[in-house]
Amino acid sequence: MERDAIIPRFHTFVVAAALLAVSFPGPAAAQKQGGILRVHVIDSPPSVSMHEEAAPEPARAVMGIFNNLVMFDQHVNQNNFRSIVSDLATGWSWSEDGTQLTFRLRDDVKWHDGRPFTAKDVQCTWDLLLGKSQEKLRINPRKAWYQNVEAVAADADLTATFHLKRPQPALIALLASGYSVVYPCHVPPAEMRQHPIGTGPFKFGEFKPNERITVTRNPDYWKKGRPFLDGIEHTIIRDVSTANLAFAAGKLDWIGTTIPLVKDVKRQAPDAICEVVPGGGGRNLIVNRDAPPFDNADMRRAMALSLDRKAFIDIISQGQGDIGGVMQPLPEGIWGMPPDVLNALPGYDPDVQKNRTEARQIMQKLGYGPDKRLALKVSTRNIPPYRDPAVILTDQLKEVFIDGELEIVETAGWFSKVIRKDYEIGLNLTSSGVDDPDQQFYENYACGSPRNYTGYCSPELDKAFDRQSIEADEGKRKRLVWEIERKLAEDGARPIIFHNRGAYCWQPHLKGWETMVNSLINNWRMENVWLDK
Repeated sequence: MERDAIIPRFHTFVVAAALLAVSFPGPAAAQKQGGILRVHVIDSPPSVSMHEEAAPEPARAVMGIFNNLVMFDQHVNQNNFRSIVSDLATGWSWSEDGTQLTFRLRDDVKWHDGRPFTAKDVQCTWDLLLGKSQEKLRINPRKAWYQNVEAVAADADLTATFHLKRPQPALIALLASGYSVVYPCHVPPAEMRQHPIGTGPFKFGEFKPNERITVTRNPDYWKKGRPFLDGIEHTIIRDVSTANLAFAAGKLDWIGTTIPLVKDVKRQAPDAICEVVPGGGGRNLIVNRDAPPFDNADMRRAMALSLDRKAFIDIISQGQGDIGGVMQPLPEGIWGMPPDVLNALPGYDPDVQKNRTEARQIMQKLGYGPDKRLALKVSTRNIPPYRDPAVILTDQLKEVFIDGELEIVETAGWFSKVIRKDYEIGLNLTSSGVDDPDQQFYENYACGSPRNYTGYCSPELDKAFDRQSIEADEGKRKRLVWEIERKLAEDGARPIIFHNRGAYCWQPHLKGWETMVNSLINNWRMENVWLDK
């Protein structure tokens, strides 16, 4: 395939044995069996149900319990179509018209309770996600990913076919996301919330809210010789400084920290390996468009014009963030806009004072000013990646006659709150399950999507989402994506403030770990990680 057309076109595409070798690397002499990996988790999830939780924390903790049909190669640090490899599938093929995607499945896989894995489990999983099964999910945060899937059929015990309403070449990338795991038919969703059963390298151990999530080695894993670890203990520590101290004391093997605190980690643990990488998500301003005065487009534009994006980056991450649109910026993001295209978007003029002068003029036309200010609540989730920029947001809004009172919401209530639109405006972080426009556009901006928190709806753009989704040529698709980015910016659909960079540190004895530059969760299978102790 040509470099600028890496999305599979509508012909048969079979995984070769060489790709299978990528998924099954042979053991190296230095790799060691045993040991418990101790990982820092910044927040306690409501449950450990992969298909019901929106935050990345439970996904990281339980991805190793499951398998996907296909996944992103755990040794490649940028997710892309070339890095998709087999997992439960041994190969896949497209129909000539691009409306059927068929997977051939492995015949030696068992669930953790000993039952055999079959194509029926694939069908049951997507019936659940599509809302077609008798069992129902409490929340279905990724339902919009599969809006183009008509049905999934179990053609035989080891063959499953996705039937699509129209061609969608990027479906294979959505299925490679760490979120797109296969559930067992015989275990109801209620049980999966507290005691999930998978086919993966680790079995569920326990979930103690606000304390830990543990998994243990699956001795019967179908990838022979994997995993190397005896288990993983995910310790929940909300305060980053406390986590850093635990790491320095040798009580943790891996932590997620902040850029300003990395130097403290290195001072206290000089042998630690630390990396600053893009976080795979962007902080954004969410506005309840149904509630006055935010149902007024001019009001929403004034708030968007108040943003000093560079100030957020300088304060929070010492200048190491990125300004971008909906899609993750270049070069780590595949679909990001070049600077000349980005800077031409409404609200992205680097002259902040000019933007704010225009914003104040708009506000004064709406009846606000120095002597009549708009008071409101700025809602956000109660963890530092949300709280810290929310404080800056409330300060910047003062420049355009808006006085914001910070409303801190615990994780257990945050996602349901914004889905109900029980807020005025908020600071949100949209993480990327996969670096592809189909995920971002359909999940966050399509009419009626559960995670379209602002209620933005444009039938014209919904059609544009479909046009870019059908396009198989990457170069042509990028141009369609950038046109959509412009329209979203013009409409103030969900202003992106900045794209964060995360800081991660691990002990030198942690081996086989690969950070990914355009995903928060897709590298957490952990079957190839080992401890050199």
